[in-house]
Amino acid sequence: MLMLTAVVALVAVAEGACPFAGRVSTGAGEPMGAKNAAHEAYVAGLGSVDWEAVRADIGAFLRSSQASWPADYGNYGPLFVRLAWHSSGSYRTSDGRGGVDGARQRFDPERSWDDNVNLDKARSLLYSVKREWPQISWGDLIVLTGNVAIEEMGGPRAGFCPGRVDDADGEDSLLLGPTEEQAAYAPCEPNGNCTTPLGTTTIGLIYLNPQGPMGEPNPGVSAGQIRDSFGRMAMNDSETIALIGGGHAFGKTHGACPDGPGPSPQDNPSDPWPGLCGAGSGVDAYTSGIEGPWTTHPTRWDNEYFQFLRDYDWQVYKGPGDAWQWRPLADENPTAPSADGAGRQPTMMMTSDVALKTDEAYAALVDQFASDIEAHETAFAAAWYKLTTRDMGPAQRCADNPDLPPPQAFQYPLPPSTTNLTNVSALALAIDEVFLTATPVSLVFRLAWSCASTFRATDYLGGCNGARLRFPPAKDWPTNAGLDQAWDALAPLKKAYPVSWADLVVLAGNRALRSASAAAIHDLPFCDGRSDATDGEGDEYLAPTLLGGVNETAADFKEAAQRSGLSIRDYVALLGARRSLGAATPPFHGNFTLAPEVLDNAYFNTLIDETWLPVQLPTGDVQYAPASGAPIVALTTDLNCLYDAELLALVQQYAADNDLFLADLSRAWTALLNADRFDKPSCLPSAP
Repeated sequence: MLMLTAVVALVAVAEGACPFAGRVSTGAGEPMGAKNAAHEAYVAGLGSVDWEAVRADIGAFLRSSQASWPADYGNYGPLFVRLAWHSSGSYRTSDGRGGVDGARQRFDPERSWDDNVNLDKARSLLYSVKREWPQISWGDLIVLTGNVAIEEMGGPRAGFCPGRVDDADGEDSLLLGPTEEQAAYAPCEPNGNCTTPLGTTTIGLIYLNPQGPMGEPNPGVSAGQIRDSFGRMAMNDSETIALIGGGHAFGKTHGACPDGPGPSPQDNPSDPWPGLCGAGSGVDAYTSGIEGPWTTHPTRWDNEYFQFLRDYDWQVYKGPGDAWQWRPLADENPTAPSADGAGRQPTMMMTSDVALKTDEAYAALVDQFASDIEAHETAFAAAWYKLTTRDMGPAQRCADNPDLPPPQAFQYPLPPSTTNLTNVSALALAIDEVFLTATPVSLVFRLAWSCASTFRATDYLGGCNGARLRFPPAKDWPTNAGLDQAWDALAPLKKAYPVSWADLVVLAGNRALRSASAAAIHDLPFCDGRSDATDGEGDEYLAPTLLGGVNETAADFKEAAQRSGLSIRDYVALLGARRSLGAATPPFHGNFTLAPEVLDNAYFNTLIDETWLPVQLPTGDVQYAPASGAPIVALTTDLNCLYDAELLALVQQYAADNDLFLADLSRAWTALLNADRFDKPSCLPSAP
């Protein structure tokens, strides 16, 4: 790490040492610095928590049925496995949205999803524990309660990564749908055949329709939807089957009559989902409309689910809730106790269960887990931890506790940093020498931009820490064409100084901005300690989405800003820097300004002053040329900044005030470069 004594040799700036006080927001306007600070404060507060005492309180709670919502089989365990799963299962890799971090299932739209019927009762019940442990967030408590429920019923003790900070509202779930924002961003018509970026085939369900595709009991087609929807969470076949079998070892579905659950919390917040079958609870409860348990011991961990699925042939029929479900083709159907213990009830399967027999790879896993419960326990524990933790990002964000596993592959752990600089000034000046050669300043800036701009605040993945840009897939993205020259120019410095590639690229990006700025850009803090990954794993989900295509909209621009954790203002400032320095990347070509090695507000003025005409390229893509004939170009991304009132207001501000542009750019750039730093780095205010 950098020696703090070096600070005295550097030019101090008003912002102070580390950049996290910079005004960078996440979607709903919350400053990223404040969000990081809130996470650190929350994790620090967990240091006094006696986790074993919390687990004991949860265990006692799960065994205490309440008259307001009686526990099936006298045990709330299955209900809270469902709560934890449905809170976590909304996560999607396409844009990192969803998941249990933030506990947004407490708010619309998620709280009123069809798949979350009656989970409002679960959260109300759990408040008795939350009140006793107020320092634990809802998100952490929901996951831990699911973990304890599994263990209390005989299942494996799963890993636990506390550190979730609760959101104040459901703003960050709006793009999950069903909302106007989701319909504009990722429309799905008809609902039931939704594609990525949505994480589900059916809006309002976490994965797919359990009765079958579009409500038709077709197991063969359902199997394909299972692989597709679980794949959108980055779950492989083994993880998928382990999760389904583990979850369906417990509890039952509810469809006591065809009348349904009644109005949702969104439609009737004073009496949501009262249940229109009898008393509406207990044996009269309605959730999915499918009725019955999967196994004969719904509160005991075993592999009976897999054995039944494998050993029986299954027949489709309409259950009492008027929903498609399946029963064994056998002389005698295995039964379980009724939910109230007053009798017996036949077991059943859903179409999405029977589907597992129709797929060769899935059927092999069903057979394996039916024959080897230890194999299933191992697979389930790992998959459950991934399910409940994937949206938390790197393992550094997890608070210490007795159940915290070592970093897992899905967290993309990095090796220790190789940076050991004692004189950052020497390296900074050596980078400046690179710009005196044939290496354009704009190219080095684009290298740093491409490295850092993969970060997304939705699931804390990406960023320049790791310098994964050196490897496929990011290395081969068209937007990164031509960066080999920048890597080659920096290679001698990498060899000469004890610095990681990631730190070198970040510092070089800072120096490029300073070198290109006609006016003195505000000083750029440098926080070292980044390390280098050994592969590009994880970047397959992080390809840039603002490519300038003709169908791109202003809403796409704002969504990208939200996803990155930047305010709209900051994202426009960064666009100005990217357009000021360098040229368009394939399939487009041309410079955006007349001086592509100079950083100033000329881009904004040119964008406003010119009349832009479409030019169709041989590839079929469209870029824009000025009517004046000037040798510059614009893309749809740029023109959207003229057509959208909010973006235009910012373009006009920067066009009128170069100092404002550079000041905002300095803050936004510093925040972007350090957004992925969860290791509390030491920072130097600037370099000479």
